[in-house]
Amino acid sequence: MGQVGAKQDRASRDRAERGKVPFAVPAFAGGVAARVAETLGSGWVTTGPQVGGFERDFAEYLGADAVVAVASCTAALELALRALDLPPGAPVLTPSLTFCGAVNAILHAGLRPVLVDVDEDTLVPSEETVAKAAARTGPKAMVTQNQGGYPVDVAALAAAARLDRTRVVEDAAHGPGAARGGRKAGADAHAACFSFYATKNMPIGEGGAVATNDPVLADRIRATRLHGMSKDSWKRYLPGGSWRYDVRNVGLKANMTDIQATIGRAQLTALDGWQDERARLVRRYDEALGGLPGLVLPQRNLDGITHAWHLYQVRVPDRDALIAELTEAGIGTSVHFIPVNQMSAYRTLLGPDECEAVPVTDRVAEELLSLPLFPGLTEAQQDRVVTGLSGALSSRRRPAVAG
Repeated sequence: MGQVGAKQDRASRDRAERGKVPFAVPAFAGGVAARVAETLGSGWVTTGPQVGGFERDFAEYLGADAVVAVASCTAALELALRALDLPPGAPVLTPSLTFCGAVNAILHAGLRPVLVDVDEDTLVPSEETVAKAAARTGPKAMVTQNQGGYPVDVAALAAAARLDRTRVVEDAAHGPGAARGGRKAGADAHAACFSFYATKNMPIGEGGAVATNDPVLADRIRATRLHGMSKDSWKRYLPGGSWRYDVRNVGLKANMTDIQATIGRAQLTALDGWQDERARLVRRYDEALGGLPGLVLPQRNLDGITHAWHLYQVRVPDRDALIAELTEAGIGTSVHFIPVNQMSAYRTLLGPDECEAVPVTDRVAEELLSLPLFPGLTEAQQDRVVTGLSGALSSRRRPAVAG
């Protein structure tokens, strides 16, 4: 192909790419690149003053007593569970409709996952499903989850499980920006775990954090995130510091870097505006999709609740074929989640009785579809999603034409 032909081919591909609607695109606050450059020039890029600053900033935003920044939400969950000092193999309740990393954290902490079915409308466990799962096993702890950004009533779920709040670890990976009763998700937690993955509401790229109102737990997680060492490098090399340290508990390599923390501090300044944009886009989806035949919008009681709207999840018939049709039309989608009880590793570990104890999860999971939702999604792009989804659903309702 000649140069002209090659340029035309590239231009054609570029136009096609521009016409696509991605599922998610990370947003970045103004000035973040300059802040990162300043950190790079400081000579200190691993865990240091920026991590400490991010922890203070995020704790203030949440209204929490303390925040410990770590490498990921999965690491945060494992560190929080390990800090509970439960006996090996102790049963821990977990939603069945969750990300595999949340169940891996329970297993890596040496504990046993016990699956809790979800409520069909909210897609999170209810007091009834928690009580039913607790009756099967007598749990020693529980992991709750803010599915899609919906802030669960942690106190009510803990009571249903007959557990003290100090035995509850909150998976708030979808939760930054969510609130219940005027208190942000994580504000009153014994241990609430957040994610800053690339697609999350406050993206850093990678990273996580534990918010807690227990200073002893915070200190333990700070040590455990870095092999269990009593002092990190920053403290050892401050003026007057000593190279000596102790290892009191065997830990992980799960610390956040100053580069990540610098990005996080900038991102936090933009989070409220991004949350407003997410809520606006959700209202447009609601207006355009409400009442569309064949489509179910999960019903949520939002009285006294601020939804984080990390995800806009709908339920549709013939989901897999519909995804293929939308993909062909250049519309990105995702599924949250493939239930853990349907994955081969967990079926082997948990056994068939446990994996078959969550029928609602199995049913709704076959219909779930997450639509594009991110700050920067244009109205024109959103309208394309609505048109594509409406058309795909309508084609499934047309009667066959006789030959």
